[in-house]
Amino acid sequence: MKNKGCLSAGTIGIALVVIALIAFFWGKNGYNTFVTKEQNVNAKWSNVETVYQKRANLIPNLERTVKSYSKFEQETLTKVVEARSKATSINVDPTNMTEADLAKFQAAQGELSGALSRLMAVVESYPDLKADQQYINFQREYTAIENSIRTETVYYNDAVQDYNTTIKTFPNNILASITNFKEKPLFKAAAGAEKAPDVFTE
Repeated sequence: MKNKGCLSAGTIGIALVVIALIAFFWGKNGYNTFVTKEQNVNAKWSNVETVYQKRANLIPNLERTVKSYSKFEQETLTKVVEARSKATSINVDPTNMTEADLAKFQAAQGELSGALSRLMAVVESYPDLKADQQYINFQREYTAIENSIRTETVYYNDAVQDYNTTIKTFPNNILASITNFKEKPLFKAAAGAEKAPDVFTE
């Protein structure tokens, strides 16, 4: 009877060790997966910020070009400059980003998009400015950057979807809660976002 008792205790001990090892490796692999996917989200966000910054960097040259046409409506240009200032003042930490943070970022970038669209519409009334090589160069760069913005935000959303699904799936959600991995916000499509900006007109 004593031998049976010892054998049972030994078997239980081995079982507990096996369970502990399984839990350890599951936790380690799960945690490392979360870290890898979160780092991918952060990298994609960095790409998003980069293309938005490239767009903002176009504004000073545009401002100089437009200002050379003295009869151009100053108010329209001023709104672009102000919108650029607001958009570049918003910094988002991807490691602790909330829906509100991303919404604020998108709203400011949307305001700049709207101001630029209005400016380009007004330029149509100024044939000389419209034909200016500097302005033509701006149009080309702007179109390319807007297309890049669309591409990078899609890549970001894909990375976020993958990360969010991973940390919300059972039993990963238990480990994610213990290790404080939280959902990341997605870019929301703006009206007309599926269409590239039509800045070239006949």
